[in-house]
Amino acid sequence: MRKLVYIIGMFVAFFFSQKSKAQTLNEQIGYLLADALFYSDKYITPATDAAVYQASSSWMNSAKKKEKWKFDLGIHVNTFIVPKKDREFQISNDDFQFFQIENAETAVVPSTLGNDNQVYLVGDLDGQEVRFKTPEGINQEVVVYPYLQASLGLPYGFELVGRYSTRTKLKKGDYQVYGFGLKHNFSQYFKKLEEKKINISFLTVYSNEEIRFDFLDVQTATFGNLGLDSFSSKINTFHFQLAFSKEIKDFEIIGSFITNVSNFNFEVYSDSSEPSLFLDPINQIIPQLEETKWNAMGEISGRYQISKIYLQSSIAFGKFVNANLGVQYQF
Repeated sequence: MRKLVYIIGMFVAFFFSQKSKAQTLNEQIGYLLADALFYSDKYITPATDAAVYQASSSWMNSAKKKEKWKFDLGIHVNTFIVPKKDREFQISNDDFQFFQIENAETAVVPSTLGNDNQVYLVGDLDGQEVRFKTPEGINQEVVVYPYLQASLGLPYGFELVGRYSTRTKLKKGDYQVYGFGLKHNFSQYFKKLEEKKINISFLTVYSNEEIRFDFLDVQTATFGNLGLDSFSSKINTFHFQLAFSKEIKDFEIIGSFITNVSNFNFEVYSDSSEPSLFLDPINQIIPQLEETKWNAMGEISGRYQISKIYLQSSIAFGKFVNANLGVQYQF
């Protein structure tokens, strides 16, 4: 009997020991995911904000009323100047529940728009050290990408606009934008404005921006790859632009006020064929980072006509500065 009691006692002790270990492991995984979420927010936000600015520039080629069924096709080159303050951020050990900065209390690390400086973060998962380098930034002071844009004149002073870029490769990721919009000219209703070659138009646009960056490539002996290799964001933006222009012979100068509202959707991908313990949980909690943002900016643009060819440059300014050069041909 005493032997039986001893065996039962050993079994109960083992059972509660395993339950306690499982609970501890679950807590550790929870802390790890919370730290990954915190870091993701700091790391990706500058790039997603910049993506919206890049996609908002130079949608309106002209504030003039476009002739019915006239079609323009142009190639544009967008140049985004990466502000210094958005290239890095500071972390400290107090920011984390699972990780600690190796051999330091604080560190300055790159955002997606930053350089390739890295530090190590370390943690303990079920008695096993998890150690990895923080992700690098694109290490580019200027981001340049080309895209095609077309416009078609419609009846009653309306104009249909479309934009498409191929996937542009960055040093640590890629970027793509596409969308369409509808413009309406209001100065057509005011004869005096038309006589003075002053134009007023309003443009509504929907665009989709997709941006992906290399994120965390972490290998562990027990749990395999953590499966947090790539971080992507899909951004849906509704863009509203009010423009005024003045024609001077073959030249048109355009001033615009732009506002937009964007919805951000995030997802983490694994480049490994091995199953990941962390991929599904991080994608379940990452919607906490998703939000809706409003932006406002100004834009100044100049357009010069040479027969059926138009040369255009523009600069958008607000939180960021974005420049654009375009060449269009009217069929």
